[in-house]
Amino acid sequence: MTARWDAVVVGAGFAGTLVAHRLGAHGRRVLVLEAGPVAPTPAETAAAHRAAGGGPPTSPYPHSPDAPSPDVTDLAGLPGGGFTATGHLRQYGPQPYASGYLRANGGTGLLWTGLTPRMHPEDFRTGDLGRGRNWPIGYHDLEPYYRAAEHELGVAGNAAQQRSAVGLPIPEDYAFPMRAIPASHLDRLLARALDGRTVRDPAGPGPSRLAVTLTPHARNGLPTRPGDAVGPPCAGSASCVPVCPSGAKYTPLRTQARWAAGVELRTDAVVSRVLVDPATGRATGVTYLAGGTVHRVDADLVVLAAHAVENARLLLLSGLTGRSDQVGRNLMDHPALLTWGLMPRPVGPYRGPGSTSGLEAFRFGPVRARRAPFRIEIGNWGWSWAGGTPQAETAALLAAGLRGEELRERLGDRLGRQFSLQFELEQPADPANRVTLDPDRRDRLGLPAPAVRYDLDEYVREGLASARAVSDQLFALLGAEDHTAYPAGPGWPGRVEHRGVAYGYRGAGHAGGTHLMGDSPATSVVDQWQRCWDHPNLYAVGCGSMPSLGTSNPSLTMAALALRSAERMDRDLQELRRPLPVTTAARPAGPDPSPSGPSVPGPADRHLPGPRPSDPHPSDLHPSDVTETP
Repeated sequence: MTARWDAVVVGAGFAGTLVAHRLGAHGRRVLVLEAGPVAPTPAETAAAHRAAGGGPPTSPYPHSPDAPSPDVTDLAGLPGGGFTATGHLRQYGPQPYASGYLRANGGTGLLWTGLTPRMHPEDFRTGDLGRGRNWPIGYHDLEPYYRAAEHELGVAGNAAQQRSAVGLPIPEDYAFPMRAIPASHLDRLLARALDGRTVRDPAGPGPSRLAVTLTPHARNGLPTRPGDAVGPPCAGSASCVPVCPSGAKYTPLRTQARWAAGVELRTDAVVSRVLVDPATGRATGVTYLAGGTVHRVDADLVVLAAHAVENARLLLLSGLTGRSDQVGRNLMDHPALLTWGLMPRPVGPYRGPGSTSGLEAFRFGPVRARRAPFRIEIGNWGWSWAGGTPQAETAALLAAGLRGEELRERLGDRLGRQFSLQFELEQPADPANRVTLDPDRRDRLGLPAPAVRYDLDEYVREGLASARAVSDQLFALLGAEDHTAYPAGPGWPGRVEHRGVAYGYRGAGHAGGTHLMGDSPATSVVDQWQRCWDHPNLYAVGCGSMPSLGTSNPSLTMAALALRSAERMDRDLQELRRPLPVTTAARPAGPDPSPSGPSVPGPADRHLPGPRPSDPHPSDLHPSDVTETP
């Protein structure tokens, strides 16, 4: 007889790892299926990256041809404008979705920046501002889980500063597990020049007051309480992306090391379909492809935690589109505007984490009704993300004929004065931005590949204009030499024109919205617990559930949501095993009271193909018989 699991979790990144950990701690038998391979240790990954002379974030990790990882190098701008796209994600424009993700054990949590700011209370009510959607829960519903997530991830931060500078209602007696990561030399220079000064947002009613504010990080520093240290402190290696060689930065592997004995991980297992009982709507398990065979897993609870794009793809592959027509829709990211230049004196770049401080004044307030809000990260790694790496700078000086001592002096001067600002803009939920299945292309396993339709609306473009205007004023206050430019061509696939001005953007790797939560099955995919409306034991967890992203890096909020949902999952399993009372009452006759709900089509659907009705189920695409897997 086939063994049955209490829960099967699809994906071993942030959300899947935390859900498995909490369920395992309650004594549940949990199977975690990860499509990608096992990753090498941080030290091995760092050595591979150095040996290769650098490369994009996913480059030092093993790649599986059966579970390819989209990368930023899949995109290239064209000299005349526009872009081309290759790789796992087919893109139908008009703008590129410019973020990648890693399919490996630990997921993109292996190569993230480690920044963990909380969302602002306003971010949960963007629909009230006439932009995007409201959450079915508020900041205060999530606040205790923020604290639990900060403890799990070992967050370093200054609670008093987050209360005063960001306006977060953090309890007065709360302290982050780790003391704040120290400000960089660049941070301190900018604080001396900017704190207390003001700049004017062209969309705002008045001046905005500046204050350089430390950013919370999920990396080890000095513990707040003696004995709370969870590993080596940050050594300032300046390689957090793609890897922290010392292990100071949190990754899901740290939590996996504490999984209970009842949690089992299987890698290189590509889930192809969620199995659902058509009579009850309950999920019964999944099928996955591994070793040339289709395997079946039976479970009382199914949890999809595979990334916003892959979760949507799997729901579509399984025909589980719900009543709202929102599966795959509302794809969001943080379009990131970069500006860069040279400070008047050396600032000590390329040390420590990529950003240790930021400017928070543009994240909230009435002005966000007119333009996308943004958070400003102060970049410690020179011009690297803008495209001007030290290697590129060296090549340019060599091409100019510089050699020897003159080359060393010029290079030291330019690299030593480099700095950048990163403006992360909120993008509202828009059903026209979506993930669907490509009708003409299948992956190596025969599964329809994901396709993306993506654009930046007027609201985001107004945010880009405000961000650039603020940047110009900051450069003037700093006496900095501005080298920002967004020429059409390979380096800027994300490039838009707004009111005659060109702006370039990068993807922040913060995918969200593809199975968003709400308070009605007519307008959302999952409820406040990230549970699919039509399938009471099927959860889709992660940033894909978030109705808005605000302006903060979403990993901490995703972790808090996962911990909150794990409590609900455990209660579901308790209810499932509770003896039912004997009753003779008949079920009342009449129609199902559940609302059917209208579909919410996007305005540009005709430009993006969807799955054909004739497409077979993924389990039918493989020649082998299905193997029942205990």
